[in-house]
Amino acid sequence: MARIRGGDARGIKGVILDIDGVLQFQGRVYPGAIEAVQALRDGGLVLRFLSNSTLHSRRSRAERLNQMGFRVSPDEIITASSATAAYLRALHPRSCWVMLDGAGREEFQDFVQDEDNPEYIVIGDNRSRFNFDTLNKALRLLLLGAKLVAMSPELLDASLGDVELNVGAWALMLERASGVQAVYVGKPSPYVFAMTLATMGLAKDEVIVVGDRLSSDIRGANDFGVRSVLVKTGEYALGRTEGDARPDWVLDSVADLPALLGVG
Repeated sequence: MARIRGGDARGIKGVILDIDGVLQFQGRVYPGAIEAVQALRDGGLVLRFLSNSTLHSRRSRAERLNQMGFRVSPDEIITASSATAAYLRALHPRSCWVMLDGAGREEFQDFVQDEDNPEYIVIGDNRSRFNFDTLNKALRLLLLGAKLVAMSPELLDASLGDVELNVGAWALMLERASGVQAVYVGKPSPYVFAMTLATMGLAKDEVIVVGDRLSSDIRGANDFGVRSVLVKTGEYALGRTEGDARPDWVLDSVADLPALLGVG
């Protein structure tokens, strides 16, 4: 363990954990991750699992983690899709075009869906549907006055295997082409950290963020004003250490976290 600037972490009461790259990566659970999460629970810490995944809903993410051997409730999970749905719900939109595949669409079931005249175009991971015709249709709607919301600003992702264009790449293209400024909801946006903290009943100085990406997990923690732990797994282990964000601690893996927090 390397202490950068965080001081004593044993007074921490809550932990916000990234999932992909911290607990598991590309379908493989990291050694000691299940035991570490259980040790945090047994130590009385409030846990939240904050993911920039848009393909997953809270339900599907919890199911997958539980299948892997973790003990997680959907109420403890915030995905980029669920956070974006919460953001939009507060705006009471007339209609949305939610460009998203997978179980993450469950989070938008109570919205009016309109692909022809939406008030908001909402960009998630739409996979193969990001084609020439679809993207040009979205561009024209933005030029006619639709607003643009992106579930995540991340440009690249390797959590499913090979490196892929991520949500932020598609949103940025539409943003630049249309001149319409997008609202980005997922990490490192302060919104998603504030939303997560509000569910924990704790103050900023009682919580730490644990992640593998400087550009999203650690940058978001820095900007929101909470302490953070960088783990040298996931995207970090692949050499993607872009950004100038500064963690308070650096650990080899999440298995070292209980010792840092004095539990387990």
